[in-house]
Amino acid sequence: MKDRVRAVLITPTGTTLLMKRIRPGRDPYWVLVGGGVEATDTDHEAALLREIQEEIAGKAAVIRLFHQMTNPSGETEYVYLARIQQWNFADRSGPEFQRDDRGEYILDELPLTPEAIAEVNLLPEEISAILGKALEHGDLLATM
Repeated sequence: MKDRVRAVLITPTGTTLLMKRIRPGRDPYWVLVGGGVEATDTDHEAALLREIQEEIAGKAAVIRLFHQMTNPSGETEYVYLARIQQWNFADRSGPEFQRDDRGEYILDELPLTPEAIAEVNLLPEEISAILGKALEHGDLLATM
């Protein structure tokens, strides 16, 4: 199975960037920016930086591993904290954006607060819970 990487992207103003997904027959949901690790990636962090570039034409600095989990498909997901300085969703280049059957992708910038995270359907639910708890306890930004 393929490993996956995702990022809690923290902007200079202390917000976070999430990808809102709208797919036929489903309620809208949000995910962290990221995707699959490819054989050409030198490591997980390189895969993450490539995904950030593809999905939001962004440049980020990885801070640290935040959480590791197994998703419902049995894949290992590595969730990192990262600071992002620049992005331009109009310049995204990922292959998923070329497919008509994938639904809509909308980049959302949300306050990085427990309340804002709780208001959206952030999937997987484990990430929503872990992120919300870290924000409530002040653990997320304390080491940044």
